[in-house]
Amino acid sequence: QAQLVESGGGLVQAGGSLRLSCAASGRTFSSYAMGWFRQAPGKEREFVATINQSGMILNYADSVKGRFTISRDNARNTVYLQMNSLKPEDTAVYSCAAVAQDSSWFVPTRDHAYDYWGQGTQVTVSS
Repeated sequence: QAQLVESGGGLVQAGGSLRLSCAASGRTFSSYAMGWFRQAPGKEREFVATINQSGMILNYADSVKGRFTISRDNARNTVYLQMNSLKPEDTAVYSCAAVAQDSSWFVPTRDHAYDYWGQGTQVTVSS
């Protein structure tokens, strides 16, 4: 069972950058596909980016492609989300999620596929 703790959120001006981190407990982090999702006030939670166990297969929402980068360090049990060129519409609570998988060729992008979730970290982008 994985426990996830996010950090790195905050207030930033439009055009700025933030790096989110998600630290996972347990000794099987390398067997989890990981994802970042976000939820803005009054909106449903949406997919942001996902990464497979090895870090070789990445998926991004169209709204963040070219601006956000997901990565992972299996030795540190941590997944990251580097966010550049932030926009006010990126304002949301960002949560990381994990799912244990036997296969590493498919990485789900739907939130209901993930079993473990962090508490979330607030990202606010001012205009």
